[in-house]
Amino acid sequence: MAEYWLVSAPGEKTQQQTYEALKSRMVGMSPVYKFPIPELKVGTLDTLVGLSDDLNKVDSFVESTTRKLAHYMVDVLEEHQDRVKENLLANGHELSNYVTKFQWDSAKYPIKQSLRNLTEIISKQVSQIEHDLKTKSAAYNNIKGTLASLERKSTGSLLTRNLGELVKKEHFVLDSEYLTTLLVVVPKALFNEWKEKYWKLTDMVVPESSKLLFEDNEHGLFTVTLFKKVLEEFKHHARDNKFLVRDFVYDEQALSAGKNEISKLESDRKRQFGPLVRWLRVNFSDSFTAWIHIKASQKVFVESVLRYGLPVNFQAMLLEPSKKTQKKIRDSLDTAYSYLESKSFSATVNEQAIDIPGLMISHQQYYPYVFYNIKLNLLER
Repeated sequence: MAEYWLVSAPGEKTQQQTYEALKSRMVGMSPVYKFPIPELKVGTLDTLVGLSDDLNKVDSFVESTTRKLAHYMVDVLEEHQDRVKENLLANGHELSNYVTKFQWDSAKYPIKQSLRNLTEIISKQVSQIEHDLKTKSAAYNNIKGTLASLERKSTGSLLTRNLGELVKKEHFVLDSEYLTTLLVVVPKALFNEWKEKYWKLTDMVVPESSKLLFEDNEHGLFTVTLFKKVLEEFKHHARDNKFLVRDFVYDEQALSAGKNEISKLESDRKRQFGPLVRWLRVNFSDSFTAWIHIKASQKVFVESVLRYGLPVNFQAMLLEPSKKTQKKIRDSLDTAYSYLESKSFSATVNEQAIDIPGLMISHQQYYPYVFYNIKLNLLER
């Protein structure tokens, strides 16, 4: 996914001139897109300073939630990875198209509202999305986990797997007061030893009662019929000879219930799959667009006003650098806006490396112009 640089510079005579000037500097290095931000309600500078910390927190929270939605979409579409991209859209558009053609959504985020109210609207909206994601993912994951556990039991080693699918009623002596049939797991290397020994492990074993029902790469499943009174003694001697007696009681109702449970769980999973994908698609879009509004628009607007002052006069622009052109673009931006360093407020930050409340920057990433990095690599973990 693409990486974008969102920069804001003071307007010259007109904002269009600021845009044209940067566009001409970027020829051969990067396209330049206008990033239109409406004139939001400024309030007082004190309000903006107080809001800046909240914007940082909400920005991180919304980005984190957006990534969780994207990751969970991948998890849910585990067997349909070719459908991931078409379900991770922003208002029906690919993410890069949404960002490069950004328009403020006044219906969701009315510009007549204060910046504080807009921040709270987004925070509450995405908090609800995150809460619903936890609830829905827990329910779906529980079904998947139970199904996976049952499937492992039906396909794993004979030492642990569910034996119900491997046996039939006729394999057992049932409803006998004296006799019982056991299922014994025998290593393949000991098949001959089992056939020679099983009826000698204890008295009262029915001769010729052992049959091989199933084998995998390492073991075989044998039956043996004996008197109930020697059951524990037989288990003990079998264990000494590396033959494992599985605890299994043939019960048709229980076997049928187990099969019905798997069918019901599979049916529940399929029934939840479609609505869950649709919910993820809609709420990923809502969360992503909220993230761009909070990160790009409100943060850029607030910092631009704090840096460049009133009246509001700045142009936000979006660059799309490649790895090869990043250094050239950075050098060109630094040259173009070096005059901003001479302003006392910026110079104080750059030279003294102190934190100034209200400016969402640090000494390590300070630039004389407003700068934010937007990475659309939302599927990276």
